[in-house]
Order: sequence, then C-alpha cells, then structure tokens
Amino acid sequence: MLVDPLTLWNTALNQLEVQLDRASFETWLRGAVCLGIEESDEEPLFTIGVRNSYAVDMLQHRLYRTVRRILSDVYGSAVTIQFEVHHPTEKAPLADDQEKPLFRFLSQQTPPVTEEMSVPMPLHQQVARPERAELPECELNPRLTFDRFVVANNNNLTYSAALAVAENPSSIYNPFVVYGGVGLGKTHLLQAIAHACQQKGLRVIYIPSEAFINDLVGAIRQRTTAMFREKYRSVDVLLVDDIQFIAGKESTQEEFFHTFNALYTFNKQIVLASDRHPRELELLEDRLRSRFEGGLVMDVQLPEFEARVAILEGWAQERDIHVPRSVCEMIADRAHSNIRELEGLFTQVVAKARLGSQPLTLNTVETMVEAFERPRQHGRRAISIEEILEVTAVHHDLKIKDLTSKRRTGRINHARQVVMYLARELTECSLPQIGDALGGRSHTTVLHGYNKVAEMIMEDEVFRYELMGLREKLAARDR
Repeated sequence: MLVDPLTLWNTALNQLEVQLDRASFETWLRGAVCLGIEESDEEPLFTIGVRNSYAVDMLQHRLYRTVRRILSDVYGSAVTIQFEVHHPTEKAPLADDQEKPLFRFLSQQTPPVTEEMSVPMPLHQQVARPERAELPECELNPRLTFDRFVVANNNNLTYSAALAVAENPSSIYNPFVVYGGVGLGKTHLLQAIAHACQQKGLRVIYIPSEAFINDLVGAIRQRTTAMFREKYRSVDVLLVDDIQFIAGKESTQEEFFHTFNALYTFNKQIVLASDRHPRELELLEDRLRSRFEGGLVMDVQLPEFEARVAILEGWAQERDIHVPRSVCEMIADRAHSNIRELEGLFTQVVAKARLGSQPLTLNTVETMVEAFERPRQHGRRAISIEEILEVTAVHHDLKIKDLTSKRRTGRINHARQVVMYLARELTECSLPQIGDALGGRSHTTVLHGYNKVAEMIMEDEVFRYELMGLREKLAARDR
C-alpha cells in the first residue's frame, strides 16, 4: 500500500516530539522534512532534510537508532534513513497541529510580500539558519589580552593552560575552568582567550552568566528559543564568566546543560570562570558539576609582591607617568587584597599627584595612601567572629561553648550554621578560619552550613527577618 512519505514522516515526527526531551527535539529535529523515499527489495531508504550540518552529525551518530525505530514502526517494516542539509526554496507544508507558537510569532514579524519584493526566505530557514548572527556579547575589552597579563610565579601554570587553550581550542583542555576570588584576573584570562580565538577566525561568544540568563528569559518570553539555541550551539568557542550565578536556577541549568553537551559533542571549546571550585557550588546540579570537573580546573591567585610591582610599573609606562620604584613598592605593599584594589589605589595616587601638581615621593604618596585607607580604618569597625558567636548564642539562648562543642542537636546545629553564614558575610575570614573558630570544623562543613542558611533565607520569610535582626544587633555595636 502506497503511503505519502510526508504523512509518514509527520506521524513519526509527532511521536519523536513526545519521546525525546524537549531540548533535543527543538535543536535537531524541529523543521526536519522528508525529501523522498527510495523503495528497494531490502529496506526502503528515507531521505530527511534538516536545517544544518550540526543536526546531520547529531542525528546520524547519536539519535539515528531512535529515529529509525520510530519511523520503522510508523512505516510497518524496517527502514533505512539518511540525513542531509536542506535549504528549500519554498515553505514546506505543515499540518494544522504542527504550526507551533514560535513559527506563528515569526510569521507575524515578517512583512507581507508584494509584487515588487523578492520571494522571502523560507520560514524554517529564518528560524535557524547557519549563517553567523551578530554577537554583541563579544565586544571585548581591547586591554584584556595575553600581552598585558603579568604572570606571577603562583599563576604561571594557569596562564600557560589558558595560552594552550587559546592556541589549540578544543584539542587539549575542554572544558577549561578558571576559579578564584574577585579581582584576581579571571575575566582578563577569559577575554584574552576570546581575543586569540577571534584572531584565528573562529566564532566566539564571551558572555557573563547574567547576560546568558537574561537572554534565555527573553527567548522564552518571545518564543524564540530555537534562535537562542542556534546562537549558542553553533559557536566554536563559548566563554561564560561568573558561571556560579546559574546555580539554583533550574531552567537556566537545564538549558546550559544541553548547550554544554551540544558543544562538547562537536568538539567545540568551552571556557568557564567561577569564584569557587565547581565542587563547592552546592546549588549546582550534579550533572553540570561533574562535567565542569571533567575538564581542567585551575585557580587564579593574588599576584606576589614582585608581580604587583611589575603591574604598577606597566600601568605607569602605559600612562607615560614616571613613578619611582619605591613608590610602586609602597603601593604594592598596601594593596594586597586583589588587583582592583591595586588599580584603585594607583589611580588615586596618580590623579592626586596630577591635579595637585605634587611630586610622587614616598612622603607625599604615604599621605595619599593614608587618606585612601582612612574610610576603612576609621569608618565602620570590622566585626569579629567572636562577636558573631556572642550575639548568636544570646539570641538562641545558648552558650558560646555550645556552638564550639561537638554537640549536634538540632537547635545547636541551626545556630552554628547561622554563625557560619554571618561570619562569611560580615568578615574576611576564610572557610578554614571560620571552621577553627567553631571547634575545628572542616571548610566543607562551613560551606554546607552557609549554603543551607542561604537557602532558608530564600524560602522562609520569618527566618529572613530573624537574620536581619541579628545583623542589626551586630551593626549596632559600631555606634
């Protein structure tokens, strides 16, 4: 019995949409059409046209058995399938139930065709054509290149790894994950890689995770998720900064998971930056965390004193300013938290010297540095862990020794986790230091307690106000 190939394929496509996950179907099969069927004594050959070569590769090597099984069931006997890129000259017919919201939205945006106008591009080709789209996220800072990254001894391995990734994308370290505190150079390394890859003619997207989230939300709201996926899954190099901000956002994590898989499958380079090691991102899904840890994970540390001096001398040379070596050493010694603090202090000193026509000597710079630091020294007094222990113990009707003991009752555990949260939020103590103050707890225990309180703040309004009251009590001690 002869059956229309288009009807057969549409029936199979409806079943595939149900059986495959949404991301796979939308990315690889949405808009696929049956180009013909070749009957033979063995198995008939179906030729299926898809939107681009990426879809051909994925369907031929990853999803072939699933598609073949379902199409064979619909046909009534075993079939063979071949996939090829198809750019039709006119819009393929769609059944009424196949006109999805995304297609209706795009058709509304397309102006009516007049006799003077040329024939418009087919609708499904507008949805996901392989030509390069504009990528405004790749407006990189021209100053953030490898040439301008001062390599300290403690960051030599991380710099070498980043350089290797830029020279041979996707062939050595994939994914490449850089982590470290604020202002240490993670963004600089990511943008340096992006610059180098762009110079090779590769298609590159560098984007902060917040922009990725906003882009996804906009695509969902406007029903243009297919365009969103085509944009991010057709690049050669994807660099996402501050990836920790997607933790806890389920829809974003799911979308990024499928984007990650699509790029990794086709051997495209993925580079990520985070403020913590992936294993410490407890709100991140396990499937993402395991993929991040499956690549090369390197940390960025604060440059040593000599490297900070070299950075200052480089900035002075770029600005055509003579700064004595002794002055650079003083600034480098005072600014020891991160590079942004170093740059802020340097800019402050140079600006005051220029505006006030003062020479850059040790004495004048010492005065400028003291004025720069005074708000921190004589403003709000730093809160100590001891104060947090005292206020928390009183609030929960406990003793400090209860919080530092080995006892693990529910009430004590809760109060102890509140201390962990407040100590990390209000002090500059490291996780091990907080753990030591609480009776020798490990840094993973402290991190777990911090994350648990952070979750409770989002879910429990009463607890949130209770914690705000504790913070106000601690702040009141400054007055």
